[in-house]
Amino acid sequence: MWLRPPARAAREAPPLSRDRIVHEAITLLDEEGADRLTMRRLAERLGTGSTTLYWHVKTKDDVLDLALDAIFAAVEIPGEGSKDWRADITALISGWRAILLEHPWSAALLGRPMLGPNVLARSEFLYATLVEAGVTEPHLTAAAYGLSNYVIGSALMQTTWTAREEQGARQAAQEHFRANRDQYPVLATHGPLAEDSDWDTSFTFGLTWLLDGIQTSAVSAHSADDAANEASTEV
Repeated sequence: MWLRPPARAAREAPPLSRDRIVHEAITLLDEEGADRLTMRRLAERLGTGSTTLYWHVKTKDDVLDLALDAIFAAVEIPGEGSKDWRADITALISGWRAILLEHPWSAALLGRPMLGPNVLARSEFLYATLVEAGVTEPHLTAAAYGLSNYVIGSALMQTTWTAREEQGARQAAQEHFRANRDQYPVLATHGPLAEDSDWDTSFTFGLTWLLDGIQTSAVSAHSADDAANEASTEV
């Protein structure tokens, strides 16, 4: 989607815009999920024909790419000059999580190549902030992936487990652990299905631990570089 040149406008432009298509697609996805999105249903909601829709987007995948990038516009990028890389990354990742939870269909689609301008701007900020914090390769990519995978995985788990149709299965799982406490004593007491989870607190703890590890790695790398430089100077 993002690597193709934009399609040429038709000689007589239809009374439809890409922005309107994306807005309606997001509304449909929020209401019914990705499985219910088809080009035909989207065209019907827009009050037009599929042929007209194809003047603007070639495939359903194009629509999903556009919708995913559009929702990321709401993830605020921290302003310059804060000098607190942990606070900036926490704000970015927390904003990202909020958007994924607001649009429950989105987390499951993030395995797609993400090359839209809104996503790339936020990815650039994440990498740049980690670099400014002293994180270098091979730790840089691992840190960025770790943070991204954490927020996507946690949002996917929360939206799945809190879905209305999953509540019965969740309750049955809790009863299974209680009935088999002798076999699974720790899971029955502390596991994710032992009781209703405080998702926000658990997410914050996990993010803090990730940032602690990233910070420790950056400090260790700096210490190793300083030691190597000192040894080289002495020689």
